[in-house]
Amino acid sequence: MIFIVEYNRIIGKIINFECFDDKDWKKAEGLRFEKELTLNRAGIENEVVLLEAVSEEALRRTHRRYFEDLNQLATLP
Repeated sequence: MIFIVEYNRIIGKIINFECFDDKDWKKAEGLRFEKELTLNRAGIENEVVLLEAVSEEALRRTHRRYFEDLNQLATLP
């Protein structure tokens, strides 16, 4: 699966989260690029990443910082 995560570092929260099938890699890549351009033009400094994982559960384990607050991150899984 492919995921686009838009994350606001200042507030530490996901702003937008989208999932795509593996076959839609090019579509997801194009959407990520469009989001970055739009945010940049608007002066919004959110992080936009394109990630690949077997499942959303796997993504949540490997990229915990997007899904958990500082207290949760400080605790071992």
